[in-house]
Amino acid sequence: MAIHHIGFLTPGNYAEANPLAGLEAALALFEFGERRGFDSAWVRQRHLERGVSSATTILAAATQRTRRIELGAAVIQMGYENPFRLAEDLATVDVLSRGRLQVGLSAGVPPHGALLGNRLYDAAPNTIDFTHKRVARLRANLEDVLLGDEDTFVESAGGRVRPRVQPYAPGLIDRLWYGGGSLRSAEWAGRNGFNLLLGNVLSGEHTDDFLQAQSALIERYRASEAGPRAGRVALGRVIVPLDSADAATRRRYREFAASRIERTLTPQGERRTLFATDLVGTSDEILERLRKDPVLPQVSELRVELPYNFATDEYEQILDDLARRIAPELGWHATAEPVREPALLVA
Repeated sequence: MAIHHIGFLTPGNYAEANPLAGLEAALALFEFGERRGFDSAWVRQRHLERGVSSATTILAAATQRTRRIELGAAVIQMGYENPFRLAEDLATVDVLSRGRLQVGLSAGVPPHGALLGNRLYDAAPNTIDFTHKRVARLRANLEDVLLGDEDTFVESAGGRVRPRVQPYAPGLIDRLWYGGGSLRSAEWAGRNGFNLLLGNVLSGEHTDDFLQAQSALIERYRASEAGPRAGRVALGRVIVPLDSADAATRRRYREFAASRIERTLTPQGERRTLFATDLVGTSDEILERLRKDPVLPQVSELRVELPYNFATDEYEQILDDLARRIAPELGWHATAEPVREPALLVA
């Protein structure tokens, strides 16, 4: 295997009474990851939970705290979003990051839509298109196109201009990802020029074996690619090395893994959801299991998914052990800390 890109995904949790502390900790972890040479840092977007509800907002803040590391959202559920307004926000963040934004997306009915009702919907839900077309509309808004015909202008105090979605972020459409958990979604991502995000949850459509099912997603994606550019595929795994943790923390890590093993034994629910087994152990134990993973040789990018509700120092210990003891054995080399740019002067 040859893993040349390693990132991490943080849940961005916070206490009910102190969201600032949790969000600040997530931003500090992005800075820590950049110092340790990681290639990308991703944040989960979740709604009605004590976590990051606006990936664009926190990633905008991260653009001012980092200089090199790619900044990712995994994933933005398009059912909650307006494709035009989200395009403006994403383009703004990408410009602020100087082209480092990575955008993970998914389609489908919003999971909390029925609970939110008219707090979310402006029309009857059964009249709204929540399919892949909604994701395609977002991409269209990020393309380099003028709106209207050659006689269409927008007049304002700022002047007379041809209308377009502003700002325009060159290259951002090539950094759009789709969260693939089914053969259909993997095929759509490949056919429509999206990169593919793979996580630790998917649909067991023709097998009860998680790794076989995930290999089939990559095969379907590659067979469906239609554009001139080969898409990126990033593999997500929960990896928790124990090496530099103290005895009490080691016990808690192993208890965490044991509490989640039951869900990996058989398909769950009507959709036959399959879960990957968490990789918790010493670096040697984790490397032994990674070398037997049939999916890893098919990708060159690995995204470490950090568990929910761990402390900041535990996340740092996990990332440090990963960078020092595991990643180099997979073929990865840390990226050097960049030279800091001088602060912009405001007239």
